[in-house]
Amino acid sequence: MKTQSLIQKYNIPGPRYTSYPTVPYWDESSFTAKAWESTFIKSFKESNAQEGISIYIHLPFCEQLCTFCGCHKRITKRHEVETPYLESVLKEWRLYCNLLPAQPIIKELHLGGGTPTFFSPENLKQLIEGIFKLASRAETYEYSFEGHPNNTTKAHLQTLYDLGFRRVSYGVQDYNLRVQKAINRIQPFENVKKVTEWAREIGYTSVSHDIIFGLPFQSTDAVKETILKTKELLPDRIAFYSYAHVPWIKGNGQRGFNENDLPKATVKREQYELGKALLEEIGYIEIGMDHFALKSDSMYMAMQNHKLHRNFMGYTASKTQLMIGLGVSSISDSWYGFAQNEKRVEKYQAMVEEGIIPVVKGHILNQEDLVIRKHILNLMCQLKTNWENEVDYFEKLPDSLQLLDEMNSDGLIRITGKELEITPAGRAFVRNACMAFDWRLQRNKPDTKLFSMTI
Repeated sequence: MKTQSLIQKYNIPGPRYTSYPTVPYWDESSFTAKAWESTFIKSFKESNAQEGISIYIHLPFCEQLCTFCGCHKRITKRHEVETPYLESVLKEWRLYCNLLPAQPIIKELHLGGGTPTFFSPENLKQLIEGIFKLASRAETYEYSFEGHPNNTTKAHLQTLYDLGFRRVSYGVQDYNLRVQKAINRIQPFENVKKVTEWAREIGYTSVSHDIIFGLPFQSTDAVKETILKTKELLPDRIAFYSYAHVPWIKGNGQRGFNENDLPKATVKREQYELGKALLEEIGYIEIGMDHFALKSDSMYMAMQNHKLHRNFMGYTASKTQLMIGLGVSSISDSWYGFAQNEKRVEKYQAMVEEGIIPVVKGHILNQEDLVIRKHILNLMCQLKTNWENEVDYFEKLPDSLQLLDEMNSDGLIRITGKELEITPAGRAFVRNACMAFDWRLQRNKPDTKLFSMTI
């Protein structure tokens, strides 16, 4: 079947599967903070000594609104908000550590946003040093942060490097001025070049650039121009992903343009295919979904060694069973349960001041959830899964395979015995394959739009 026909057939709303169950299908009726704490402690006891834990810290402040962004953020130019917010994060961390029977060993630590480089280098140093007053480093670790090319200073990079950070990710999106104006994110190539070169001079071993296709008023030529400019800098990793148009999410700036301003699904696919071909010509290897890396990068090595993992931080080069999310709106994952923090800054801070771990919603996984989660994680990370062991079988598996008949006929997947594999032609449709396993979704198809389109 022609690519255009496949796009028309399979371009439907679907999750990106940074978790299973996905957030809209969490069963909040049976969730309590105590139940979450129980799964958190269980997971810590099982995994801390063997593999360590991951920490994600959400730093929500931005000086201006980027209208493509669907993240939780607070727009302000008042930098006096930095210190009280970081004090709250460290208080939250102490609340978690008070529950633990041993000192946590941190294997992965990521600063996300918002704009982490909104915060001064001095304040970020106090934050990280405060975290490690109650924790130790794993023998092998990876600490990373997201930097805005317009406000990341050499002092930011040097300070975090001295604290153990070796990976930085810069949001590029697109270099075309018309597109930048539409998404309110104007940053010249020279700014990206400067901060990329600074990171390398200082000693960062992995520099990543985020590039988005499908943005408002974005042409295929604009995508080509962006990737050719990226070739000059040759970052170690590239996140090349589809713009998710979700204007119905509260606080989202995406209401400033509408679907008529966006490239059609077929054009988006052309943008992706062209971008992928150009990246592969340069020497990048496609990793999982939406990610590319040079062969020298740990992400590529993780894929080769079947160690690639996916969680709320996206793809990671190593796995930890337990991930603690600190800060407003952060999501934690104990493998057995998920918990999300309060989304309003003032309310989050008030809960922490009262000595309350500030989770307000979540989900405790049942046995079916745990098995399905494993299959979806396999598909997203390894592009295949199997049910050769009895523990990997679940009651609705035959129905999932039946739902996949059409994808099988279209050559997008291959089922051999008790194994399912995504074919090269099917890589663009991996989210669709995962949806056939998603019985929280299949049993309760939404009446309203919850997810971005899969293509």
